[in-house]
Amino acid sequence: MNARILHVSDLHAGRHESPEVEQALAAFVAERQPGLVIASGDLTHRGRRDQMERTHAFLASLGPPVLAVPGNHDIPAISPKRFLAPWAEFERVWGTCEPVHSGPELHVVGLNSVRPYRHQSGGLGGGRLHGAVARLREAPDGALRVVVLHHQLMAAPWRAARKRPLAQRGRVLRALADAGANLILSGHIHQSSVGERREFEVLGEGDRGVVLATAPGFGQPRPNRLGEARGLHLIGHDAETVEVETFLWSGGAFRLDATRRFSRAS
Repeated sequence: MNARILHVSDLHAGRHESPEVEQALAAFVAERQPGLVIASGDLTHRGRRDQMERTHAFLASLGPPVLAVPGNHDIPAISPKRFLAPWAEFERVWGTCEPVHSGPELHVVGLNSVRPYRHQSGGLGGGRLHGAVARLREAPDGALRVVVLHHQLMAAPWRAARKRPLAQRGRVLRALADAGANLILSGHIHQSSVGERREFEVLGEGDRGVVLATAPGFGQPRPNRLGEARGLHLIGHDAETVEVETFLWSGGAFRLDATRRFSRAS
């Protein structure tokens, strides 16, 4: 199985950056050669222009195309810009908060789950879910259908009580699964979590399964927070299987910690 997607999240540029970790990621990409890099939000720590440009330059330097969505730290921390033009800097650098990457084997839909009036919790108001469903259904036949958003749909496996799952996550999960999503990627909680819908919800006849993968944090904005793990996911797929490999930062390198394989069958 060929690895196709590198999934990183929560880089938090501008806060406790680690050149050695960035260099290791560049070496990792050069060795593994993913076809796409996905960054699921909190690219910056305070949403400032210099931080956004810094992260864009770093991710672009890795080589593969990059698909990025915003996180709650990617908008201005102080009003009134937080409320009047929350996405201005992100869109200036990345073009859109809801990108699409589409090809014969892979169809990725980005979603903006950030709510400026709520710092931690996320939601999909304003027709965003409806738009994502429509874009998912435009996928080529046989392509792996992936959704990317910052806020997680599964609860954190450890700590992070304030970082609750996405608002109305059950409704969102059903809509995305019904639209054909095979894989939903997120971040936010700085903890790795990978599972399949059937593992926590009994499905009825005609209901579709879907894999949910929350990436560990790449950055470490609060180094003293109980030894928060750092890492990334490498995702491969073929016509029948989705494989999620979790790599954790340890001993100066990203080391394989776990491999999970799931059926793509609905």
